[in-house]
Amino acid sequence: MIRIKRIHTYIFFELVPPFIISLFFLTFVFLMTRIPEITNMVVNYDTSIWDILMLIGFTLPRFMEFTLPMSAMISILLTFMRMAGENEIVALKGAGTSLYKLLPPVLVFSTAATLLTMWITVYGVSWGKLSLKEKSIDIARSSVDAALQERQFNSQLKGIMVYVSHVDVKTKELTDVFIEDRRTRGVVAISVAPRGKIIRRDDDKVYTIRLYNGMINQVNAEDAAVTNIKFGQYDINVDLFNLQKQGGRKLRKELDEMSLHELVQRIRKGFEDPALRSEALMILHEKFSIPFACLALGLLAFPLGVQSMSLRRSSGFGMGIFFFLLYYFLLAAGWSAGETGHYPPFIGMWLPNVVMGIAGIYLLVRNAKEKPVRLPGVVQAWIDAVSRRFKKNVEAQ
Repeated sequence: MIRIKRIHTYIFFELVPPFIISLFFLTFVFLMTRIPEITNMVVNYDTSIWDILMLIGFTLPRFMEFTLPMSAMISILLTFMRMAGENEIVALKGAGTSLYKLLPPVLVFSTAATLLTMWITVYGVSWGKLSLKEKSIDIARSSVDAALQERQFNSQLKGIMVYVSHVDVKTKELTDVFIEDRRTRGVVAISVAPRGKIIRRDDDKVYTIRLYNGMINQVNAEDAAVTNIKFGQYDINVDLFNLQKQGGRKLRKELDEMSLHELVQRIRKGFEDPALRSEALMILHEKFSIPFACLALGLLAFPLGVQSMSLRRSSGFGMGIFFFLLYYFLLAAGWSAGETGHYPPFIGMWLPNVVMGIAGIYLLVRNAKEKPVRLPGVVQAWIDAVSRRFKKNVEAQ
């Protein structure tokens, strides 16, 4: 019994370093997708480094929702591949230890990863999304430049919605401008122009959006009057100081920005649109199904890593990649089908975990009986081709 406990402790602490390394690496890779946007804000919009760090921090929970299960699977897979490659698994089997006796530390580790991921999905993701939205609006209110994103309806500035097809960040020139101005009570003014320009006044809080050769359609709801005006040059002033003072109003939360309690209450309240109800249920089930992926993928990674002692090392890793991609493919397919109402959201979010769990149990039983499972010939050939291509690229460099 003491010997078994020592083995369990040894395996558990062997899982921790690759998990931490994988988590940092994968999270960094996900953050790299935000680098162009962050660089653009620093260079062109004079956004402070502290604001950038806050934006990154608010984005991390959404990334970690996926990198935590990935890291848990990779750490278990690599740990047992190493133990199999160094014949530690053979030595344990020779001492009378079955694979089933090596499973407890894997389950404990996967459970810990599940609880950590669940804390992220239940509390961190909604907080991060809402905080990111609030911070982005604050940055937009501090600079009209940052508020204008190409080919998007930008509504961060209260009472004004702006659409531009192109923004030249150096010259501040705009192309194909559409502005809806609701700042005057009872009046909606829609201005359209082929080009415009952002002009900053001496006061940093006052901007002018100057439009050229356009048209204004002004609708007065109280008088039921419509006015059409063509212009050669027209200025729309934006006072950021007043907008910031008015910006303390509570933001409307989207479904994925609600806390667990708010989301449950919203679902109980009901939806007129069935699509919104399906989306809300998908988000609710996602908060719990993705954390339990740590258990399903961990249970799957254990026999895949062990079986590499009887096959080529690339076989276990190749099967790990195959099942890993299969899980996220099933998750994406389940989200699409569940959101459209083709089948219940519960099935869409939990079916990938069931499939991975059953596959893990099957592989574990096969490995315990010394009957390793090989990849299908087509999949193995594809993995070998990718490996050869990778080696050639490394040798060429």
